[in-house]
Amino acid sequence: MPKFAANLTMLFTEHPFLDRFEHAAKAGFKAVEFLFPYAFAAQDIRQRLDACGLTLVLHNLPAGNWEAGERGIACHPGRVNEFKAGVATAITYASALGVKQLNCLAGKKLDGVSEREHRQTLVGNLKFAATQLAQADLRLLIEPINSFDIPGFYLNYTAHALAILDEVGASNAFVQYDIYHAQRMEGELAATMQKALPRIGHIQLADNPGRNEPGTGEINYTFLFTHLDRIGYSGWIGCEYKPATSTQAGLGWLDTTAQQE
Repeated sequence: MPKFAANLTMLFTEHPFLDRFEHAAKAGFKAVEFLFPYAFAAQDIRQRLDACGLTLVLHNLPAGNWEAGERGIACHPGRVNEFKAGVATAITYASALGVKQLNCLAGKKLDGVSEREHRQTLVGNLKFAATQLAQADLRLLIEPINSFDIPGFYLNYTAHALAILDEVGASNAFVQYDIYHAQRMEGELAATMQKALPRIGHIQLADNPGRNEPGTGEINYTFLFTHLDRIGYSGWIGCEYKPATSTQAGLGWLDTTAQQE
């Protein structure tokens, strides 16, 4: 059976952030992930993880001004120093929280900046981040995101992410494969995951349309979960979806998945 991690940025949002850990554990999750820890002291988050017996499987590098609509700065030529400072901050948090992999959001394309300059900046930043993370025994992830939810996002397709990683050339750099984003941009979910499996460091899920829980849309998650077991994916699957109603009411799919094992 796949291992599921609750994404606390999207699940249990009825509760203050630091209280979501307990609710995730009570719902049966053994691991969690979230976008960013930086608004909280690392020791406060670590206390909640330890008290609830939870593993933290993922968080992101700092991604610029999120509230203002920024979705990463890794491809932005004028902010390389800010990116590098963010890498140091993320490693400090990762060390304190016991997380083993960090995701880098590429960011939106900028007007007046060429494709070549975007790519060179992203590759250079990823080389730097991969080197720094390797020294801390951490893995670096990059995530393709669909252009409907985030228009202008630089990285949209699995093949593009893999080509970027080829150029980076780091053994600790992998793709974060989000099933929802991939379905919206390219489909071919099972075949792509099987082909790219050695280079996938983490998987996330949501159904489509609506980005709600599995079983609410067009994606055959019963098949995909079996497929991931069959091809040997052993990592966590982050539940990064928006509950159609409440988090608790939408967790029935987990019970159904367990019963089918």
